[in-house]
Amino acid sequence: MKLGVLTVLLGDLSLDETLRYLKSLGVQQVEIGCGGTPGTAHADAVQFMEHPELIDQFMETINKYGLDIAALACHGNPVHPNKEIANAYHEQFEAAICLAEKIGVKTIVGFSGCPGDCENSQYPNWSIASWPPDFQKIRDWQWNEKLIPYWKKEAKFAQEHGVNQIAFELHPGFCVYNPSTLLRLREAVGPVIGANLDPSHLFWQGIDIIAAIRALKGAIYHFHAKDTAIDPYNTAVNGVLDTPSFDRIDERPWVFRTVGYGHGEDTWRAIFSELRKAGYDGVISIEHEDGLMSTREGLEKAIEVLKRTIIFESRESGMYWA
Repeated sequence: MKLGVLTVLLGDLSLDETLRYLKSLGVQQVEIGCGGTPGTAHADAVQFMEHPELIDQFMETINKYGLDIAALACHGNPVHPNKEIANAYHEQFEAAICLAEKIGVKTIVGFSGCPGDCENSQYPNWSIASWPPDFQKIRDWQWNEKLIPYWKKEAKFAQEHGVNQIAFELHPGFCVYNPSTLLRLREAVGPVIGANLDPSHLFWQGIDIIAAIRALKGAIYHFHAKDTAIDPYNTAVNGVLDTPSFDRIDERPWVFRTVGYGHGEDTWRAIFSELRKAGYDGVISIEHEDGLMSTREGLEKAIEVLKRTIIFESRESGMYWA
C-alpha cells in the first residue's frame, strides 16, 4: 500500500508548494480534486480540457516531485433534481474522466448522488426509512428511474475513455452510503463501480470496518484515511442521527477526527491487515476534516500514525516458516 493525501486540504497553497511539502513528509501518492465539491485549487478538469497546454504544465509539476497520482476526485450530485445543478456536476465529472484518460489515471472518486422523490422535485430526498411505505416507493423510483440509468451511461463513458474504476465514497445523504447499497449499484451497473472506503462515514453508522471490508472484497478501489470520534454522552441522549452543525462540536454525537484520534492504532492496524487479506494494495489517502486541529497538525499527526500502521511492502511469495 502507498501513503497518499487528498490535496484539497492544502488548497491555500499552489500545486508546486503542496507537492514540495508532501514530498518532505514522505507522502508517496496524491489524490487531486479537479471539480465538484473538492474544488479546483490544484486542477480544473473542465478548464484543462478546454486548454490542453495546462495539462502539460500540471504534469510537469507532478513529475518534478516524483509523486504518482492515485486518483482524481470529483465528488458531486449529478442526479440532483435541480437540472442546472445536476448538469454542472455531470459536466465536471465527465471532464474528470477525460482528464484521467489524458494523464493515465484509472480511478475517479466521487459520490453516487441522490435524486428527489419525483420529476418535479427541487431538492434531493435521502429516503432511508422502511415505514411508512411512501419511503420505499421513493427509493424504488430513485434507483430504477434515475440512479441506475445514469450510472450505466457514465460507466460506459468512463470505460470508453480508459477509466475502469469509479470509486464511490459511502456517504450518508446519497443513495450509496453503506456496503449493501454500493453492491446493489455495482450489480446493476457492472464492475466499473466500486467503493472509496472511508471509515469515518461508517464508524458513526455503527458499521464494523473489518466486516465492511470483507463484504466489499474485490470492490474496494480507493481508501480515505479519516477517523471519527463518537461522543458517548451526546449519543446517549439523542443518538447518532442528531445533526447540530459541524462547528457545534461540543453538541454533536460524533465528529470527524484525524487518524488515531477517534480509534487507536490497533484499530488501524486491523483495518490495513484486512485490506491486505482482501487484496487491496492501493493508496491510503488522508482526508483531513478535524475541527479540533489545524490542517497541518492534523495532516502530520495522521502521517505519523499511518507510517506505523500501513502495510507498505508486498509480501514475499512464500512463508519460509511454513
